[in-house]
Amino acid sequence: MRLSTIDLIVVIAYAIGIFALAQWVSRDKGGHAKNSTDYFLASKNLPWWAIGASLIAANISAEQIVGMSGSGYAIGLAIASYEWMAAATLLIVGKFFLPIFLRNEIYTMPQFLEQRFGPTIRTVMAVFWLVLYIFVNLTSIIWLGSIAVTQVAGVNQDVALIALGAFALLYQLRGGLKAVALTDIVQVTLLVLGGLVIAYLTLSKIGGGAGVVAGFIALTRRVPDHFDMILSPTNPHYRELPGIGVLVGGMWIANLSYWGFNQYIIQRALAARSLAEAQKGVIFAGFLKLLMPVIIVLPGIAAVVLAPALTKPDQAYPTMMALLPTGLLGLVFAALIAAIIASTASKINSIATIFTLDIYAKAVRQVPSEARLVLIGRIAAIVAILLAMATARPLLGNLDQAFQYIQEFSGFITPGITVIFLLGLFWPRATEAGALAGAVASVLLSLVFWWPAAWGGIAALNAVPFLNRMLIVFFLALGLAAIVSFARPAAATRNRITMQGVSFRTTAGFNLAAAVIILILVVLYTVWW
Repeated sequence: MRLSTIDLIVVIAYAIGIFALAQWVSRDKGGHAKNSTDYFLASKNLPWWAIGASLIAANISAEQIVGMSGSGYAIGLAIASYEWMAAATLLIVGKFFLPIFLRNEIYTMPQFLEQRFGPTIRTVMAVFWLVLYIFVNLTSIIWLGSIAVTQVAGVNQDVALIALGAFALLYQLRGGLKAVALTDIVQVTLLVLGGLVIAYLTLSKIGGGAGVVAGFIALTRRVPDHFDMILSPTNPHYRELPGIGVLVGGMWIANLSYWGFNQYIIQRALAARSLAEAQKGVIFAGFLKLLMPVIIVLPGIAAVVLAPALTKPDQAYPTMMALLPTGLLGLVFAALIAAIIASTASKINSIATIFTLDIYAKAVRQVPSEARLVLIGRIAAIVAILLAMATARPLLGNLDQAFQYIQEFSGFITPGITVIFLLGLFWPRATEAGALAGAVASVLLSLVFWWPAAWGGIAALNAVPFLNRMLIVFFLALGLAAIVSFARPAAATRNRITMQGVSFRTTAGFNLAAAVIILILVVLYTVWW
């Protein structure tokens, strides 16, 4: 596949336009010097539409688009549970987590841990998140993004990797979170538009000129096995999506950790101008998550009919892009680039936020000036992307499934993170010793399950599906954290998170929208069970 001159013009116009917009929204008002709140939390003035769009833009990147489309090709609609269950998770985050975070003026997740438990766990988790974000998440985003760019545009992969990383860095370097969040509405609009174009054209082609609806009906009849939402134990992909366990099992652990306690995601809601605005933002994001499978899973299923002989499932999305006419190909390619850049820029900003506010500001003896904090944040952003560029190929170059690399390594600590925060939010007797015990147990227990039998591991444990493993580890770590908290109680003064003034009551608009999302989910799972 090669981009035509018109396609290249579309892509270049997007790049210039989005960069210019980011710099425009980053400008300082006359006489005002940018402070740490401006840079890391967008002046705590984000509107709901920016929060919702930025949540999705931060979440959807190359590994989502290419990887989930490939999973749609190999597995089918069942992979959409990652998107649809996230919509339900966002309702929980908006109703129960955000009121506590915003009432206590939390700006980073390590800060919450210090105020709730103590300084040790703040430092431990801050370092962990920095390592995870740089060497697992950021490397994966730019590596998979460079693969997608190379497949579509024929650009040398190393050139593509450097260009993506450098553009994402420069795009947000001046304005920080404000530059990212206030431009993400454009990025998400382009992403949705590009995905809908591919879905429309592929279904129209399958329908043979009878229209999109006819194409969809024909697709469900030609590959009915790809429209099972709940996989049976005999399905070859049951280990990846273990049947009813998707609805009531470990996917909840992964989603709560990702959408509720992940700095890279929750930072947008923490920057809201009010709790009501943050809650409207997560509702907006919830509706967008319902739409995502149409954009990133359906084209992969369509490829089963249109390109049944692909050697690798991850070739599905680029192959469907090849069906696009000149001009539209440039638009959809720009949408793919938008997803990569938005996600990369978001990750860079979150790394800079944690390093500056949770590591640097705590390590120096004198309270640093606001200008110093902003400067350190920018330096941290530069160092982070340079490290990711340098290590992406050595870490990921020899792996067949980079997405699995993300899941395996982040999944070791995901149950522990969920334990720590749920206890910290809702159980006053939880202590720092208990939280640390839960985190350590999560890693060690996950390692016991993961360790291959060929290396001396237990075959029965290694055979447990990944999502079921997370659920089991969650309850074991939760039990240990509770036992240690009882055995080593802490002084009541150690907990500096206040619940005074916290209300879990939500507006009629939030409740109505939440009911609509839940109803849509019930219908979807009922129809495609």
